[in-house]
Amino acid sequence: MTDPIDLTTSSSTATTLPAFAGRHIGPSEADVARMLEAIGRSSLDDLASTAVPAAIRATGSIDIVPADSEYAVVEELRALADRNTVLTPMIGLGYYGTITPLVIQRNVLENPAWYTAYTPYQPEISQGRLEALLNFQTVVADLTGLTTAGASLLDEATAAAEAMTLMRRASKVASDAVLLVDEAVFPQTLAVMRTRALPLGIDLVVADLTDVTTAEGLSEAAGGRPVFGVIVQYPDLHGRLRDHRALAESAHAAGALVTAAADLMALTLATAPGEWGADIAVGTTQRFGVPLGFGGPHAGYMSVRSGLERTLPGRLVGVSVDATGAPAYRLALQTREQHIRREKATSNICTAQVLLAVMASMYAVYHGPRGLRAIALRIHAHREALVAALRAGGVDVLDGAGFDTLSARVEGRADDVVAAAVAEGVNLWRHDGDTVLVSVDETTYLDDLVAVCRAFGVDAPTNVPVAEPNWGEGLDRTSGYLTHPVFSSHHSETSMLRYLRRLSDRDFALDRGMIPLGSCTMKLNATTEMLAVTWPEFASLHPFAPADQTEGIRHLIAELSQWLCDVTGYDAVSLQPNAGSQGELAGLLAIAAYHRSQGDEERTICLIPSSAHGTNAASAVMAGMKVVVVATDPATGNVDLLDLKTKVEEHRDALAAIMVTYPSTHGVFEDTITELCAMVHDAGGQVYVDGANLNALVGLAQPGRFGADVSHLNLHKTFCIPHGGGGPGVGPVACREHLAPFLPNHPLAPEAGPETGVGPVSAAPYGSAGILPISWAYVRLMGGAGLRRATEVAVLNANYIAARLREHYPVLYSGEDGLVAHECILDIRPLTKQTGVTVDDIAKRLIDYGFHAPTMSFPVAGTLMVEPTESEDTAELDRFCDAMIAIRGEIDAAGASGNVAGSVLRGAPHTAQSLAGEWDVEYSREEAAFPAGVDPLAKYWPPVRRIDGAYGDRHLVCSCPPPEAFED
Repeated sequence: MTDPIDLTTSSSTATTLPAFAGRHIGPSEADVARMLEAIGRSSLDDLASTAVPAAIRATGSIDIVPADSEYAVVEELRALADRNTVLTPMIGLGYYGTITPLVIQRNVLENPAWYTAYTPYQPEISQGRLEALLNFQTVVADLTGLTTAGASLLDEATAAAEAMTLMRRASKVASDAVLLVDEAVFPQTLAVMRTRALPLGIDLVVADLTDVTTAEGLSEAAGGRPVFGVIVQYPDLHGRLRDHRALAESAHAAGALVTAAADLMALTLATAPGEWGADIAVGTTQRFGVPLGFGGPHAGYMSVRSGLERTLPGRLVGVSVDATGAPAYRLALQTREQHIRREKATSNICTAQVLLAVMASMYAVYHGPRGLRAIALRIHAHREALVAALRAGGVDVLDGAGFDTLSARVEGRADDVVAAAVAEGVNLWRHDGDTVLVSVDETTYLDDLVAVCRAFGVDAPTNVPVAEPNWGEGLDRTSGYLTHPVFSSHHSETSMLRYLRRLSDRDFALDRGMIPLGSCTMKLNATTEMLAVTWPEFASLHPFAPADQTEGIRHLIAELSQWLCDVTGYDAVSLQPNAGSQGELAGLLAIAAYHRSQGDEERTICLIPSSAHGTNAASAVMAGMKVVVVATDPATGNVDLLDLKTKVEEHRDALAAIMVTYPSTHGVFEDTITELCAMVHDAGGQVYVDGANLNALVGLAQPGRFGADVSHLNLHKTFCIPHGGGGPGVGPVACREHLAPFLPNHPLAPEAGPETGVGPVSAAPYGSAGILPISWAYVRLMGGAGLRRATEVAVLNANYIAARLREHYPVLYSGEDGLVAHECILDIRPLTKQTGVTVDDIAKRLIDYGFHAPTMSFPVAGTLMVEPTESEDTAELDRFCDAMIAIRGEIDAAGASGNVAGSVLRGAPHTAQSLAGEWDVEYSREEAAFPAGVDPLAKYWPPVRRIDGAYGDRHLVCSCPPPEAFED
């Protein structure tokens, strides 16, 4: 057992912390004392009491007892895992057993070079994962037969909801047109679409579309109303593969678009949706080597036909060129759409499921087209063997072509069959009292078919012959896919291992150095916290497994939920939202539902400060609200209370809510937050406090106690779930008691939310449950005192950086006594005006110094927002500050020379290859690559020079370019 540590010099009172706090928090006791002296504070208590307004400061401590040691936490997680029962998952419904190649598990999922990276906003230092995402997009585009695919969405159900709104935007039919949904769409997908449709005023009509072959038949199915979009499952809920050509032609004739929710594994054998007329395809890539994880995280997908690519939600990777003309990858088109278009954005999704998309893409790379087809043929063979055995035993199996799922009718015996299967160690799905659904997958073996047959009371097959499917013209796939050389080059483990290493070497992640991105909280993701993610007791649980088989994970979820309530001061939490954007939406939907319950349907105005995160406005619109912008004071960065008062009075009777980030997006603890809350409450509105900056509040203040009604939290920021290169994330929604009845629920898991809830916002009842052990372990390791200390040091580190850099770069906003919160904004605009050096120049030059740049031009254009977190030690903070000070000297020199265009700043970043070629610039090679403070033995070399973003948007290429593109 490890003894706790006693940090007495950094606080006005002695504080005993768990030993793990010393692992998680970077600065030592002596470092803390030195930094406090540098910013003129006597202790961490003094810093916190000055920076945090007295009106909101917490008076008590967080009553969470830490575990004795990291070993003890692992033992507790083992005990929880043992309370889960993992049976063979044959439930289906979009979730299937899969085999994660161990070379991918060890070298991607368990590799910090992949899981600690951030969204690739700095593409020059993100080429590895951008290539992996381009592979992902190529897989999806090829298999679906559509021209452009995005870099992943959150899950299949939310992807379908995004397709719904995309079809509404793209269709020119009447505004009262409906979405026509086939009745055999997965139930969770239909439920999420309904959740999304209600606030937008979109009507869903569910009908059997099997026999729809004309525009007249389409209209009849829709009850005579115009149709803007059609969505079908392919293969469908019952396992049927249906030829939808006539349906697609009918929809197009009526001015509607068609979306196929398609299984990518089935598409290795079945006709691609783009070939039978679908405009959009959505789905999940979970069965491409990504563990079930009790529902997530998994990478959803969307692909579209030509002409729709500029309306895609989320992230899109494209090919551009660098300063030498060499091909280079970057995020294209909608990279920062929410921040640019705000309430006019196509979606509130500002991230993806990058780590899982990388895994799925590498599964395809490792197996290649022949390997994937072989897996699919084996799956199909097991389905056919089971169908034959059941029919031979007198079971009524639904007719029609199928890939992996069958629908068996057993009059009045469904419960008995499912129970008998459980006794055999297999989970099946009870569709209704007369029908059982059975899905086979990559992990299914003959013994599993024997167990299923025993449950049905029939003789089992004795072998599983593999043969080509004979579904007939219109269903059998004849087109090729995955023809790019990358999908035929890495089938040996040696080659795959080296490919993964080459890609990760191109990227800059937390395993290399600090990533000081403001508003992103790139802190330590400790190995102990990550350990349980791949344990089969958590990773192999189907999200719709019976509740008595999932006691361990649900206990963990309940305990983590209570801890989050303790931390925030709220009364209830839902962990279902699988991204911060979905937590925002869930919170606003709860507010809207609450107002409706009070008879206040007219309350639809959402006030949002001009400094807010762009997703706030997009989420408000998705929740059916109208956005009214509140000004911020240009001098202080605070919400302008006079303008707020005016807007509140103007919209008093229609005011639904205000969305405000605290501490503010400007990095300041605003001392008017309680006055703001009171003003909105007095007008009958609700207060939504965006939890993006909770890392500055934990242990110091509680939103649920200083006036907020609801918040979303970011477990991938404050509570140590890694960012994964741009996902996964978890965005729980926490609220006061009066909003609790309106939290998300789920039609397939009544225990996952209140009966009166707003419906599901994610496909799985508990969202990305598979990574919740990370946050559980973090809280359990730190305890209440450790969590508070982490916050104090996060604020200290930010103020130390502000103090060191203030004389070189103006700190744009500060609060009491010149203090900032957990981040600070450096104003580059005066330097740009004086010299012509831009934030881009500084960001790219930082690469040469071995750093990821801070957040650029958000929330204020022409600035850099720096957030060091508590995990960075003083040596790293000083290294960053030294680099920024040296760059300031380079700026002055470039400005004095009048040749910024030829300066080392504009030439940055510098690759190793550039040093070996012709050198026709005024600065030296050493100055370019080894500026002061750079250790030659630890040098990070970017793989490309500065990338031309505009070129990539003008020449949009979003799938793997041919190898010839990389030739000199």
